[in-house]
Amino acid sequence: MEKAVEKIIEGLVDLGFRIIGLILILLIGFRLVKFIIKVLNKGKGFNKLEKSVRTFINSFVSIVLKILVVITALAYIGIPMTSMLTVFGTATLAIGLALQGGLTNMVGGLMLLVFKPFKVGDYIETHTDSGTVDEITIFYTILKTPDNKKIVIPNGPLSNETIINYSAQDKRRLDLDFSVSYDCDVDKVKRILLNILNNEEFVLKDEEIFARLSKHGDSSLIFTTRVWVKTDDYWNLKFNLEEKVKEEFDKNKISIPYPQLDVHVKNNK
Repeated sequence: MEKAVEKIIEGLVDLGFRIIGLILILLIGFRLVKFIIKVLNKGKGFNKLEKSVRTFINSFVSIVLKILVVITALAYIGIPMTSMLTVFGTATLAIGLALQGGLTNMVGGLMLLVFKPFKVGDYIETHTDSGTVDEITIFYTILKTPDNKKIVIPNGPLSNETIINYSAQDKRRLDLDFSVSYDCDVDKVKRILLNILNNEEFVLKDEEIFARLSKHGDSSLIFTTRVWVKTDDYWNLKFNLEEKVKEEFDKNKISIPYPQLDVHVKNNK
């Protein structure tokens, strides 16, 4: 009886020390994880990364290190490593099957962060939506439309579709068409258009400035203008040209036609 009591006491003492060791490993391990994350965030190279990339890396590193701490603590109290790996693998498979959509979006988010087809602040267009990228999270990309609507797009489908990034380059070409009547002097219209383009502040003068008759329309002559502009000034230039061309055409009495229909009534009598 005394031997049994001694064994029980020894077992309880050993268990107590193991539990204390488990708690210490968890406390020290989690503090060490926080310290590693702080050191990572203070790195100059790390701070040069985009905010969305830094957030993803922080979350990923923190989760992986905490899992290692927990596995180490469980191994210390005597749980076999093979059993833990089996349970962990089974749980991961079950969670993966239950959250297939979420995992697809997470992988899509990782692909967007790695290949960078766009970044926060870019204006993009997909086959369904368009807007300025406001935030890139692990699961979703958030767009903000010009009229301040919020669009949330899952990263999975977004990473597999065609994306037009209007902000990827520093400059863009602006193409505009202007209609005039067939009675107008072609050379005069060209001179007016070129004069407007050459005097517009947002036009990049070191690039080609183009203005030519491009099409004989059903009821008008179509003149096409092409100029280069800084991406940030694109819309300012477009609105300026639309207004100035109308003003100059009015001053020079160049008519801008609108669709007309001539109706001929046949008199059988």
